[in-house]
Amino acid sequence: MDIGRVGGRPETPLDWISYLEGKLNAQRANNQKYITYYDSENRVLNYAQKKFSEIFGDMFQGWRDNFCPLIVDSISERLRIQGFRMGPEEAADREAHEIWQRNRLDADHNSAHIDTLVTGLSALVVWADEQDRPTITPESSNDVVFQYEPGSRRRVMAAMKHYVDDWGGEYVTLWLPDRVYRSTRIAHTDRWAEPEEEPNPLGVVPVVPLVNRTRLKVEPFSELAAIIPVQDAINKIAADAIVASEFAAFPQRIISGVEPLPDEPTEEDIAQARASAVKAYIDRILTLDNPDAKWGQFQAADLKNYVALIDMLVQHMASQSRVPFHYFLLNGGQAPSGESITAAEAGLVAKARERMLHFGEAWEDAMRLAFRVKGDLERAEAYDAEVIWEDPEYRSKAQLADALLKMKELGVPERQLQEEYGYTPQQIRRFDKMKEAEIKRMKELADKYGAGDMLGLGQRPGQPTWSNRGEAKPKSPYDKNASVERQKRSA
Repeated sequence: MDIGRVGGRPETPLDWISYLEGKLNAQRANNQKYITYYDSENRVLNYAQKKFSEIFGDMFQGWRDNFCPLIVDSISERLRIQGFRMGPEEAADREAHEIWQRNRLDADHNSAHIDTLVTGLSALVVWADEQDRPTITPESSNDVVFQYEPGSRRRVMAAMKHYVDDWGGEYVTLWLPDRVYRSTRIAHTDRWAEPEEEPNPLGVVPVVPLVNRTRLKVEPFSELAAIIPVQDAINKIAADAIVASEFAAFPQRIISGVEPLPDEPTEEDIAQARASAVKAYIDRILTLDNPDAKWGQFQAADLKNYVALIDMLVQHMASQSRVPFHYFLLNGGQAPSGESITAAEAGLVAKARERMLHFGEAWEDAMRLAFRVKGDLERAEAYDAEVIWEDPEYRSKAQLADALLKMKELGVPERQLQEEYGYTPQQIRRFDKMKEAEIKRMKELADKYGAGDMLGLGQRPGQPTWSNRGEAKPKSPYDKNASVERQKRSA
């Protein structure tokens, strides 16, 4: 079927599988370059001189000066999800947290963010397990592909997962709004078997795209797209520096006036001359008996030129990626402190917050779908839901506590201050229980020992009250005795 012509939209399940398989193959090919650089499997020798291979062979085959993982990890490490609010309630939703923990998303959500930053795209598949409990599974864009509805950047009309088992069998799962199809590849062919069909009880495609996007375009982009050309230039210059360190890093000596070879030297003469030739090494002193021999020397190459050029390219990389200079150990590798580090990391923090906007929409959609699986239609339609993110800005505890005290004076609620400090919703709930237990314990002690006035929990009947507005409290007998003793000693 010619799916490129007008009206060529897939109709049958096999048409959809064929169409999405072609789209997935193109997606994989586009991903491969970025995955290779993030995994540091790029071949540095592709950018070195031919002399590099001639001299060193495969000695430096695995060597590379690769900053691409740093570019991605510096963002992903600031994108940590702490919980969800599934409505106007102040506290985080406990059932959403239970779904999150049961699906092991504390770790997997970080992997999903890394995959999305590297390739520009990943997917969240929402379904039910054998016990009809909701599952949320992050999937690589090498395995899952989807198709938006024409004219939409949000609504997915079809999605497919392709995977291969350990024995070479190929399988696909196709999701449509009303049906789910599963098929296997017919052995030794390019054709798929007639799919098995089952209804889709959710009524929507249960695949949520997790897209790295900063513009109103459907195509995702990788964080490494603009970085790889600079990275290639750094690798090339570093390889040139290694070649220069072999041939020009120390002075090259010149000797003239030594006994020349015969006019018609034989191979034996040449071999003998080579064997007896004077060789210049760094730690040798050269002497010759021929008084007509002359000495000379080429100065050693200054390898600082390579270092300066690499530093310049690293600075360009830092500016393009908005990663602070101290992450690259520039300027002596000294990290700034205080207000300086806040200013230095402002660009990276702003970039992380921007990614939170796009990634947060996907996680909210996935959690709403999870509640649809549970049959909780109220939270399945909770479009005022929001992700609770950890603060992407790193600050000292003393500095942060001082800022929170000032916020408290403005009337900010205690729970909000606890979230601002970085406590998780689970920690905050535990604090509430600990406070209740502490107050209960103090009340028990007050009832037992009669110290309610000292603990601020009220006074016993008949107990006098004392004012603190300039009225002196009566002295105890001990205070009076101590006063008499002081007067005797002074006399």
